[in-house]
This record gives sequence, structure tokens and C-alpha cells, in this order.
Amino acid sequence: MENETKLSIYRAARTIKRKDNTLYNALRSIYEDSIFVGEISQLWPQLPLVANLRCGLWYNPKFHSTCYFKSTDGHTNNWSFNTSRLNFHIALLAGQKGGCIIVDSTRRGKRFPDSMSKTIPIWTCVLNRSIFNYLNTFSNADASLVKQDSNTGCNSHDWDCSLHLPLWVSETEKAAIEDRLEGWTKDLETSGADIAILASCLKKPLRPLWISQKTVIWINEVPDYDSWDFTPIILVSASSTSGVTQHRTTSEFSWNYIPGAGDDEESWARGLSPNLFWNHAYDLISTGPDVCNQKVADIVEKDRVYRARRGQDAPQITIKPSISESSPCLDPLLCSDLSNITISSSDEERGIFWLGSTNLALGSSQIAAECSSNVDCVLNCDQWPISVHHQEAEAYLHLPIVLTLQNQILQKGEHFLYVVTTGKILVYAFVWLS
Repeated sequence: MENETKLSIYRAARTIKRKDNTLYNALRSIYEDSIFVGEISQLWPQLPLVANLRCGLWYNPKFHSTCYFKSTDGHTNNWSFNTSRLNFHIALLAGQKGGCIIVDSTRRGKRFPDSMSKTIPIWTCVLNRSIFNYLNTFSNADASLVKQDSNTGCNSHDWDCSLHLPLWVSETEKAAIEDRLEGWTKDLETSGADIAILASCLKKPLRPLWISQKTVIWINEVPDYDSWDFTPIILVSASSTSGVTQHRTTSEFSWNYIPGAGDDEESWARGLSPNLFWNHAYDLISTGPDVCNQKVADIVEKDRVYRARRGQDAPQITIKPSISESSPCLDPLLCSDLSNITISSSDEERGIFWLGSTNLALGSSQIAAECSSNVDCVLNCDQWPISVHHQEAEAYLHLPIVLTLQNQILQKGEHFLYVVTTGKILVYAFVWLS
């Protein structure tokens, strides 16, 4: 009995979480957080806006560049400086522009992801130490480089090599990270990275600053980034960090706020990309939660067809709903009881397999050519076109599924889909691996 109670509580909690984490809630949360990101970027409009992949890419329609700092490189007792992800282009960009703003977010109950709390601070410190060593090497060979150099703009004597971490990182953890800095610096110097270009580009040492939605900024006292004695790497955590579910209401819709909604996009985005979202953001947000899933499906499919017709990689998007039989139906489009659909074949149309009462049928390309006059329209997913005898030319569509290295389907026995409905038609083509 106790186990059944625990299981019921677990199912109820999962149901509530699934209901809160709907597609509309995620997109609306991203849209609201993007307003905050836009406000921060306007405080220093000269600084380029950079998205930390992949979560950060959702929070603004336009980014100057992208970077890839992993949170796992900053996890406690797992600190790392990865020479395969140097992100040198970000350091060079900051040197050219006087700094940059990096955007990311997290779903955890933290103000900042570990990528911002520790990974990026470690990165800035290691780069600063490598530049310092480079300057000292040449200053020992030529005393003139000790003074301000017109080419590098750097002075090795006042070059800051300290590790700057946010206040919530403990002194014990900071000391443990500092013990590893020398080894990471040697790893960078022996990796073949061009420290000379970095030293010539950066006029001041790199230093991180942290801004979240809880940060207090006096608008009339925003400092000019040129006034600082360092090159600022401004780290913006886009989402609110309230520990409770925030139920928000507008004049038209109500929705639940999801912090860090852009994280783990494979689990919720249904094939929607940040670029597609911002191209249709107003339409998706304004139409509300009831039709959001269908609108996203239409947008994703139109984009897939557009790319497929131009020979680009356009794999089918498959949605796998994780809804058990005992769970309540949260999305009627996904909760259709497909297990009750029967597949049948008739003697008159041997080789045609009807899917229950859906008026849809599957068959081979050869059968399509022979029986096309008995159906309203034909969708041919084979690689090769077929000759179809039908009164209306629009009733036949050849939409071959492109073979890709990642999605090698249709190795043999390609299938097509009969559609025997009139009016507006929405077609989903299903194929099996041979």
C-alpha cells in the first residue's frame, strides 16, 4: 500500500511537471527573459552580444557570435581547462571591441550556471597568465617591452593574473582551483595556441562580471566600459531564479514561467530552432497555448520542405510523447490512442494497407501507379517519380526523403502514403528501417 501511495505521488508530480513544462510555457518564458537580455545589452550597446551554446542562443534574435563554455568544466572537484575548446575568437573579439556580453541560462536553482560561475573565470585567468608569461619572455630579451608597447598596449608589470570568482564560490573551492592554474597555463602554452596574436589584441587583461535579474543597476550611473582597467567579459544569466513556480497571467492567457527554458532543447522544442522561433515569435506568443503545438509543427514542417527542395539536409522530425496509459491526456494531438488502429488489406487492393478509419493507406510505388485512380491523392516518398493516372495533377506529390549519414532510411522497399480525404490535408509520412 505504501509503495502504491509513493507511486501515485510520483505520477502526480510528473503530471504536474509535464503540465508546467509545455511548449508554450517554454517559448513564453524565453520571450520574457529576452526582454531582460535586451535591456542589459542596451546599457553597453558598443559591446558585442555573444550566445553560449546552446541554451544562450534562444534569448535574443541577433547575436554577434557564439561560444561554447561547458558547465561540466566548472563542476565542483571536476574543474577543467579544455584546450579543445579555447574560444580564442571570443578573447580576440573582446580585445577588438573592448569587451563582450555573454548570455546563458540554467534550469537549476542557481543564479548562474557553472559555465559562468567557474568555467569562464578559469578561462579568463589562464589566458591572462599566458599573456603575462609571453610579455615577460620578450621583456627579458628587450627591456623596451617593459614600458607601454604601442603594438600590444600591454604592460607586464601591472597585468592582472588573479582568479576572479563570484562571491558565492567558497574560499576552499577557490584555493583548489588556484592550485591547478599553473598546470592549465602550461597546457595552453604547449597546445600550439598563438598567444602572440592574443597579446597584441588585448590592451587590458580579461575579467568577468556577473549580471542576473536580481542585480541592482543604477541606470544613471552605468560605468563606461572604457573606464575600467580590464577588458570586461559581462556574463548575463537570462532567467529569474525564484524557487517556486511562477504562474503569470496576461489579459489573454495564463502560463507558467520556466527558468532556463532554453536548456535541453531536444526534450521540448519539437524541432523548432532559435532562428525559426524568432522569425515567428510574435505569432507563436500572441496566439496562445491552445494552438502553439500545431503552429510549431507547421513552421518546422514548412522549413523542412523548403530545405529539402533545395537539396539541404532536412530529416524528418519525430515526436515521442512520454505519456503512460494511466496518465491524463495533456495534449490531444499526442494522446491519440494509436494502439487501437488496425491495419487491414482488401482483395481488390492487394498490397494496400489501410490504417484503421483514418482514410490513410500505405503501399509500394508499383501499387501507387496501378491504383491511383481509386484514391483522392498520392504522396510518393520514393526516390524516383512514378507515372500516375489521375484527373487532377495537384493530386500527386513527389516528395522524396533525402538519405543522410545520420538518418539512413529507406534502404529498400520505399513506401508512399495514400490520402483519401478532401479539403485541407495534413500529411505525416511514416517509414520503416529495412
